[in-house]
Order: sequence, then C-alpha cells, then structure tokens
Amino acid sequence: MNWKILEPEAEVVERLKAEFKSSVIIARVLANRGIESLESSRNFFSPGLDQLYDPFLMCDTGKAAELVKNHIREKTPIMVFGDYDVDGTTATSMLYLALKSLGADVSTYIPSRELEGYGLSMLGIDRAIAAGVKLLITCDCGINAFEPVSYARKNGLDIIITDHHTPDDTLPEANAILNPRRLECEYPFPGLCGGGVALKLAAAVFEIMGRSKADVNQYLDLITLGTAADMVPIIDENRAIVYLGLQILRDSNRPGLRALLKKTNLKNGAVSVGQIVFWLAPRINAAGRLGDANRSVELLTTNDDARAAILATELDQENHRRQEIQQQVVDEALRMVNAQIDLSQEKVVVLAGHNWHPGVVGIVASRIKEEYNRPAVVISISSDGMGKGSARSIKDFDLYNALTATSEFLDGYGGHPMAAGLTVREESLGDFKSAFVKYANENIPDENLIPTITVDGELRLTDINTRFMDFLEKLGPYGPGNMRPKFIARNLAIAGHPRVIGKGDHLRFRVRQGRTVFDAIGFNLARHYEKLITGFPIDIAFVVESNEWQGQKFIQLNIRDIKRSGGEK
Repeated sequence: MNWKILEPEAEVVERLKAEFKSSVIIARVLANRGIESLESSRNFFSPGLDQLYDPFLMCDTGKAAELVKNHIREKTPIMVFGDYDVDGTTATSMLYLALKSLGADVSTYIPSRELEGYGLSMLGIDRAIAAGVKLLITCDCGINAFEPVSYARKNGLDIIITDHHTPDDTLPEANAILNPRRLECEYPFPGLCGGGVALKLAAAVFEIMGRSKADVNQYLDLITLGTAADMVPIIDENRAIVYLGLQILRDSNRPGLRALLKKTNLKNGAVSVGQIVFWLAPRINAAGRLGDANRSVELLTTNDDARAAILATELDQENHRRQEIQQQVVDEALRMVNAQIDLSQEKVVVLAGHNWHPGVVGIVASRIKEEYNRPAVVISISSDGMGKGSARSIKDFDLYNALTATSEFLDGYGGHPMAAGLTVREESLGDFKSAFVKYANENIPDENLIPTITVDGELRLTDINTRFMDFLEKLGPYGPGNMRPKFIARNLAIAGHPRVIGKGDHLRFRVRQGRTVFDAIGFNLARHYEKLITGFPIDIAFVVESNEWQGQKFIQLNIRDIKRSGGEK
C-alpha cells in the first residue's frame, strides 16, 4: 500500500503556526484543509445557521413553494414519495412533519424495493390517485422518472421533484424540479443530499406562509442522518447542517430517534457521523433492504414512545438478519472473483448471482470495492431474468458517466459518480459486462488501482497531548471532504505483547517512541502480526482517537497500515 504525504505550501504552514501558536503538524492539518489564516478559519470552526444558503437561490424553489402553499390552503391531499434508503426516508419524514405543522393534509409513501424498485413508481402513483392526492412531492428520487411523471400529470397530479442525483440533459415534465445539480441551477453548493434539497423546499414554504424559515431548522437532526448516511461531502453548507444537526440529535425529543439511540447504546453521549454511518443508518436502512421501509418513516415521525420502541426493536432485528444474508452473498461474491475474474485484465469487478437479495447488493459492492480497490458492480438476477444491481466506485472514476456510455445494454440506471443503481436483463448481461470492462480499462490509470493512504504529515507521539486532542475534536464533524486526519509515525518499538483479537482478524498492541507509549488497534490487520513480534521497529499510518471503556476515556491509535522501518513493505 502506498503512503502519500500531503505537502501544503511551506509559507502557509509557517503563517498558520504563528497565528495559531500551534505545532507544525496542527498547522499542516489546517493548511491541508484549505485554511490559510486565523481569520479564514472562523466559519470552519464555528458552523452556524448563517452558513445555510437562501433556499430561493435554487431553481424552481419559489414556484414549488407557491404550489405547496396553494394545496395546503385548498386542503387538497399531498403525498410525499421517498426513496427507501436513509436519505430518502429521513427526507420524507422531515417534509411530512414540516408540512403537517403547516396544516397540510399530507401522507407518505415509500416503494417496495423488490416489487417496485428504485424511484417514482407507477404503483405508487396509482396509490396516490386512488387516495385522491392532488400534489405528489418526491424526495431523493424522480430526476430521471420521465414516464412516471408524464403518467401522473396525465392523471391530474401536480408533481414537484426534489432530488440530488445527476440529471439527464432533458428533465421530466414536472411542475417544479429542485436539484442543485441541474446545469442551469446557480445554487452555491451542489453537494446536498436528497434530504438537504427537501429541506430547502420546506424552508421556502415556511417563509412564504408567514413562518420563519429558521423554524425548519428543528428538522436538521433528520437531515443530518441522511447527509451522513449518503456519504456526501461534509463541507460548506453540509458541514453547518451536520454540526447543528448532531447537537439536536444528541438531545432528541423524537420518540423514534430516542428509541433507536437507546437500542444502539448511544443514548447518553454525543453522536458522531461515524456512529450514524455504522450504527444508526444500517438499522434505518434495514427496513427497506429486507421489508417495508415505510416503517422507518413511521419510526421517525411517531409521537408514541411505545410504538417507537417496538419499531426500533423490529429494525434492530431486521438489521441482524440483513447482516447474515449480506455475509452469505459477500462470501459467494468473493469466491466468484477468485474463480472467474482475471484482475490483471479487468480493472472493474462485475458480478451477478441468481436470487441474491437485492437489498444487500449495494453493501456487497462496497465490500468488493474495498477488498480489491477497484469499482464494483453487483447484480441480483430474479427468477424472471431481470437484474437489479448496485455499483460503487473509486476516486476519479465516474460511475454515472460509465453507465451512460454502456446504457444501450441497460433498462435503466441512475446515481452519482461514486454510487449508482442499474437494471439489466439477463440476456444483456454479457454485453453490458464486456462494454463496462472495456470502458473502465480505457479510463482507469493503473496507478489508481494501487491502494493509497493519504496522510497529513509525520507525527511524533509526544505531539499527542491535550491541546492536540482538543484540536481534533474541533476539526469535526468528519466525513467525506473532511476526513479525520491521518498521520504516520516512524521507528516505533512494540511495547508488551501484541494480540490477535476478534475472530482472528484484528490486532491490539502498544507502541513506544522514546518514553511515550500509546495503545493501538488495527482492524482487519492481523496479516501484519509477524512484523510486531520480530523485534524490528515499525512505521505506522494511523488516526488518533479518543476511546471510552467502562467509563474511562483514553487515547488510542487506530492503525490503517504497518510497515517495517527502513522501507520494507
């Protein structure tokens, strides 16, 4: 694995070191994040409501808000139609609660992953028509739903699309389309998740109906869940959303979130982006992966503590079942890679399996991508010969462009540069794979397939002190675009006896540099065990984190890679 050390401008580092009266490594970390002076750091370190942009800067927001206001005042039924993932369900929950607080006759609908698939569905529109709905608002979907939108409009429905996925050159014939990625949209920040876009609509409706648009900020906890889970960049407006939302989430008054926090043992402490991603999001997602995602919306919107507890338990149990199913598919997929794919000739991994559960293929694609450091497409083929797949990418390979280039073999596709979904018929699968592999081989440089850890600089263990830990805390919230800083430390000795822990996958040991000693944990690094017991010094790439065990807090080095000092890999 390569270690790439970021090299900020020396002049900037020296200026920051002087202005902050800090160590060189703290100045390097700041410079690596684009901070050039003490003055320019103020917005970064003090995210606030003033950093949320005016919703009316987004295309069609004014038109959409007026339409919503008219339907509320006329008391015509409104349906919020969301995707079944965390972003979609939290956006749907937020918009439902916001519109309901304004007196709207509003309901929600989340499609079945297995029966309807991704996005605005004909079945969902028929349900809306049967219920007398006159306005349908999408959340986290709809930007490429040309036929469903046309069908809905012909049947008398007004349609507002709120989405953040990459649009085509042409757009559906909806009444209004809010998407910061529209070519003609001049909204200052295109990196919002689906919930962030829906939040803009809610804020605009609040404002034109005489409520303070700031009132909508009570829902930032829900939007923070979607922002973290959807892995959009935690920079600019998203940083303010997440910073403020985490504060609300910590002391949430929503029965569903309180029940979920209790179920994941996060009830009594501050919640981080990482805990959302690894603890809360999988449980919210589980409802849509294996069953009915409308339960997630009910959990997030209910006022009934008893009902919330039941739903949280159901989703927790569903998540355990998801993990079992996922592991079975991961194991089979890894065997297929080893048996069927020549990684020296194919720069992407494309896998298909009959009756793999479609609810886990996205997670499996992520695991394959991480294992082989190359884009992965994982497809579940149903008994009727239709394949539903998910794709995950590596840096600098745009999945949406790749799927567009091979779309002649697909029935549908959509998503982001880093994550996408697709449908393909079994008889077209071979042609799609050949075309997709050819495109990837031509567009992915060989060096991009070498795993690389990018670090902020070299850190001496004596630099890790109270001020340094306070700095790391203030640097959050962490996430894409503002990842937790990584460092390297050289010529460390092993203190005591290293141990292989877990199921034989992880390492726990202690490192010493001079008289300074720290605990270290290396997840999935058991293959490096021999380097720790030879007596030779080691170099490590790592992040520094605070850990808590049985009420005691301590500093721990979370190891990402280990090399023998002196250049040996």
